[in-house]
Amino acid sequence: MNDKNICADPCPIARCLAFLGDEWSLLILRDAHFGLTRFDQFRKSLGIAPTMLTRRLATLTEEGMLEKRLYSERPPREEYVLTAAGRDFLPVLVMIGAWGHRYRGGGPLVRIQDVETGEDIKPVAIDEVTGAEIGTRPLRFVLPEAVDERTA
Repeated sequence: MNDKNICADPCPIARCLAFLGDEWSLLILRDAHFGLTRFDQFRKSLGIAPTMLTRRLATLTEEGMLEKRLYSERPPREEYVLTAAGRDFLPVLVMIGAWGHRYRGGGPLVRIQDVETGEDIKPVAIDEVTGAEIGTRPLRFVLPEAVDERTA
């Protein structure tokens, strides 16, 4: 399946992975949530090649996760700040981190703390409709009707 097919896929997971499916994009978003905004900050934090970072920042900007803002006119310099979509991605990153703690732990790991209480958080995904923790009840993926008709 090529990128064009993935972007047209009715599965929202596939569509997200079409532009967020590499580790660099996720780590850039993680660092943006930590407050990094400038190219050199991302490069230093991640140890990523400048050409790769340029491509990933461009994709994240094109896809609406980050936006460029001018922070210096002379010389002209831009920074990358999270958009609403980028900020809304924080729970996804936190859940990936929680999964990593559970299944890829070993050795000292970064912990996420609530700033007000100082306590480590223990994230869970909750269904807003039922109030149930995701993974505790059977789920199914339902294709849109147009897709059902196409494949029938």
